[in-house]
Amino acid sequence: MVNCDRTVSVKSFALAALVAFALAFAGLAAVAAAPGHAYALDVEKCTARPNVSGSSDVLGGTETRITWEGQAAADESLSGISLTLPEGTQYSVDDTRITMLSGSDLMTRTNIKADVTASGETITATFAEPAPAGEFFRVEVYGVFFPEGGGSMQVSGQYMLADGSTSAIEGIPAITVKSHTLFERLSSSLEEQDWVQSWNDVKFLKLFFNPPVFVSSLPAVFSGFLMAVGIVACAFPLAIPFGLILSLMRMSRFRVLRGIATTYVNVVRGTPLFLQIYIAFFGLPLAGVQIPTFPLGVIVLSMNSSAYLCEIFRAGIQSISKGQFEAARSLGMNGAQTMLFVIIPQTVRRVIPTMTSEFILLYKDTSMLAAVGTLEIVMNAKTIVASTGSITPYVVAALFYLVITLPLAKVVGNLEARLAGNDTGHPKKKRKSKKNSAGTGTEAGALGSGAGSAAAAAKASGDAEVARRPDAVEGTGITPEQMSSL
Repeated sequence: MVNCDRTVSVKSFALAALVAFALAFAGLAAVAAAPGHAYALDVEKCTARPNVSGSSDVLGGTETRITWEGQAAADESLSGISLTLPEGTQYSVDDTRITMLSGSDLMTRTNIKADVTASGETITATFAEPAPAGEFFRVEVYGVFFPEGGGSMQVSGQYMLADGSTSAIEGIPAITVKSHTLFERLSSSLEEQDWVQSWNDVKFLKLFFNPPVFVSSLPAVFSGFLMAVGIVACAFPLAIPFGLILSLMRMSRFRVLRGIATTYVNVVRGTPLFLQIYIAFFGLPLAGVQIPTFPLGVIVLSMNSSAYLCEIFRAGIQSISKGQFEAARSLGMNGAQTMLFVIIPQTVRRVIPTMTSEFILLYKDTSMLAAVGTLEIVMNAKTIVASTGSITPYVVAALFYLVITLPLAKVVGNLEARLAGNDTGHPKKKRKSKKNSAGTGTEAGALGSGAGSAAAAAKASGDAEVARRPDAVEGTGITPEQMSSL
């Protein structure tokens, strides 16, 4: 009897659940079958044309264009549209254009004849005849000047139907307008100067040295300058130890290490940096390796520079007199100590001018990253040139390169002159040296500048050329046998 009651209870529960499921399914089907609410003029966009060179920003107080687009409901035929601009906005209705877009891709354009009037900040376009229902509309208002203070500019509007009724347009996105910066205000002021207009009457001057474009492009090019400096400031310190390791590998007694270093240096130095950048930026993504632009640019430039630094360090090490090696070994230093405390410090002192030149080359090579979209100096200048049609931004970019290269070139010249004076043993004009540049035979003399000893000997023999190039004296450089023992 108990089992029978349980069976009836289970069957009743299953039947109730089945009925509830059927009712829920029927309710969902009814909701799906019910017609959806038609929202007339579903706004697609409301934007303003950028009016800043090399940027997507919209500035207040500078001419721009407003573009509004909306999709009408399938059962509504429009007879007019009105847009109300933010308070304080100046505009012109002379060139206002209303276009009807149709087709699956909205590429079929039909200009709508309309009577466009202005009242305060409101622009009203009354169609000559009602448009077909469910069409896509575009309204373009030219000669718009937003308030100079900028801010979030909200456009509102209404639409009129063929039956004479009106409704508000909802969902229009706000337009972000920026206020003028110091450079933009200065550029606008220059455009109004009579001397600037006379200056730009000369085609060459307007093309290459346009004052308003020069001033307005400074911020964008400066941001690219910071990017370029950041890239080279990260790449060059990474290239120095890698280049030093490669130079030691090239002079190693192990053939495998020499082969690896030699192959790497020859391949990198034998192919254009431009090609290496393309391989890294376009080849790695195809292989599934995704690296952000900035670190990838740093890696490519550091690997390229390390191959050149390898040869710089190798030449510097081999220019050290073999007497330095022999003196260090006679004092009980092993190979690693000799290289670390004797050879490398003198090598660094000698190669500093060449390393500085390599830094200058690496800084200029950052311009090649513009080809892969890195926003450095040339890329930012290129964007402004495309929007202004003036070559002036490239001239601004050249000045930013010279800001770094000219002082460093002066530093290189001073370092080379100073090192040349030290190597030849000539005392400085303002400081008289009491010590003879030739070695004295003591350990300090032996660990001093072997190049100075060679130079003094060459000077005594009357060979001025050798005195200027002490590393060229036959038999004075470190031999491969000595390097192999390190």
